[in-house]
Amino acid sequence: MTSTQLNTPTSVPAIEVKGLRHTYDNGHTALDGVNLTCGVGLFGLLGPNGAGKSTLMRIICTLIEPSEGLVRVGGYDVTRERHRVREMLGYLPQDFGGWRLHRVEEVLDTLAQLSGMLDKKKRRARVAEVLHQVGLNDVAHRKVKKLSGGMVRRLGVAQALVHEPKVLVVDEPTVGLDPEERIRFRKLMADIGRERTILLSTHIVADLGAACREIALLDDGQIVFQGPPPELLALAEGRVFEITTSSTEAEALERRYEVVSRSIANGRVTLRCVSQDRELPPSATVVAEPTLEESYMAFMAGRGRTTAARQDDEHGLDEVANVDKVDAATPGKGQAG
Repeated sequence: MTSTQLNTPTSVPAIEVKGLRHTYDNGHTALDGVNLTCGVGLFGLLGPNGAGKSTLMRIICTLIEPSEGLVRVGGYDVTRERHRVREMLGYLPQDFGGWRLHRVEEVLDTLAQLSGMLDKKKRRARVAEVLHQVGLNDVAHRKVKKLSGGMVRRLGVAQALVHEPKVLVVDEPTVGLDPEERIRFRKLMADIGRERTILLSTHIVADLGAACREIALLDDGQIVFQGPPPELLALAEGRVFEITTSSTEAEALERRYEVVSRSIANGRVTLRCVSQDRELPPSATVVAEPTLEESYMAFMAGRGRTTAARQDDEHGLDEVANVDKVDAATPGKGQAG
């Protein structure tokens, strides 16, 4: 293979992270030796709150300078080549908002200009195209304050896409959305991910959907698993079970195992649980096909994190205190540059 072939865009990972470490001024180490590689498609970054997900995302988006290690986006270093990285990258932060008194198309047009799209005719055409892509063309003239939560998130996706980036970074996209909007968002991510790289950080496993190409699990500042969903599913074999028992025995089981679901019928309690190992109660029935969420729970339970995978939208923030330390002068809402 020639040197020219080695330097072609297809040979360069969209996101490459090697030996990444980040310690905040208060001494807290949020990332400790992270290695991660992403190509084209949808990549899920999962982990409990406080695992370091938001710190990693912000470093990739050039909003925080890492303490140690190498991070490249499209072959460009996030520390030494920030402007090149920002040209390639779209960013949807968890707290995308503001612009309440502006019309949807005004918001997108303004952010497109800030991205360097100065040709008015081409910019307006691109704004219209992206609004159609995210399903907001019918509300283009509506003020942001009149949008639903799901529409605001889709506007956030639109602003991240307007300058046609090769890489899209999305942080906790569905916190606070109803089930219908979550489904719509997953479909949107699947469609977009066919042509570009999407790194989607979440603590809600269902956000990833069937389109997810690979999953990386971040725990305590380290990547503890990276691979396609079937590999994670295989690791849960024999560790997810159902059992029907008395309420007294159910309480004892709930103290020992991670509970996925609980139902009561005719005075009996049926539990669906995840085991830290493969030692199951005598009368338990092994679940033949665990869900991706259950597989994630089983993996984390095996690490002693028996409550790590509980899904609670009210606690969707990741290392909030540390994120607040980002310099106010760095780009925040909307785009990474």
